[in-house]
Amino acid sequence: MPDLEISPLSGLQRRLLEHFYRQQGSRMRPAADGELWVARAEGVIAGLSLSPVAHGHWLTGLLVDPQWRGRGVAGQLIEAALAATHGPTWLFCHPDLEAFYQRLAFSPADSLPDALAMRLARYQRSKRLMALVRDQSSPTSSPGNSTSV
Repeated sequence: MPDLEISPLSGLQRRLLEHFYRQQGSRMRPAADGELWVARAEGVIAGLSLSPVAHGHWLTGLLVDPQWRGRGVAGQLIEAALAATHGPTWLFCHPDLEAFYQRLAFSPADSLPDALAMRLARYQRSKRLMALVRDQSSPTSSPGNSTSV
């Protein structure tokens, strides 16, 4: 697999992620208040948004070009985006994706910040979704690291 360049986008570069979503035929949009991240290999091949919420973050808009799926791109992108975050990161996904996210240290969320709980309830009126969370107490913590604070 070629080397990937994974980096956050500056405000002026947000159109790169918007363009990527359109190219993929997706109706996703980068979060207006989010930190945008992309993976590149001769152009954008994946992206996501990471928005502040409560005392953590909300991961949305994860999309990988179908030609690049199954190569670990999503995992590398998520790890890079979450490397400097503190607190929990929540996401909503279709139940079929639970095992994928569990491999990346996410687990079913027992509780959500009010803003996310209301949004999930609204989304669940028309979609099958579940909430997952990944607790990350410090930038150096890792899943299974019992010394994390």
